[in-house]
Amino acid sequence: MNLSGLKPPAGQKHSKRRIGRGMGSGRGKYSGRGQKGQKSVSGYSSMRGFEGGQMPLHRRLPKRGFHNIFKKEYSVVNVGKLQLLEGDSFSPERLIELGVVTKLGDGLKVLGSGELTRPIQVQAHLFSKAALEKVQAAGGSAVVIGGEQEKPVSES
Repeated sequence: MNLSGLKPPAGQKHSKRRIGRGMGSGRGKYSGRGQKGQKSVSGYSSMRGFEGGQMPLHRRLPKRGFHNIFKKEYSVVNVGKLQLLEGDSFSPERLIELGVVTKLGDGLKVLGSGELTRPIQVQAHLFSKAALEKVQAAGGSAVVIGGEQEKPVSES
């Protein structure tokens, strides 16, 4: 098979319709827009969801619930996942580099699912209580990133 010999099936390709090219073209005078009316004028563009003056569907349907525009979306990683990774020091940049986290969002949160048997140093924006306990029980350290300065988290 030769790539230069490939052609589309017969009838698949059509020449572009030439509009407004005189009366002999079959699409002259009104250029397929008809006479008069809102849609016939130049510069016409319909608003998304416009239904000809009828109340649009998105306004007819009832609204439910609440959407918090200030919600923070954290990317999460479990201590069990950190146990499987090589190395003993983990920061958000390192986790992105390793491919554990793809998008950081508002920060990194470490959760306590899984077991941790070796001491590791973790830097994250948030830690769950269980994750903090497991990291410290294994002899590691947890550092909270953000605010004015980075601060190690201690049990209080």
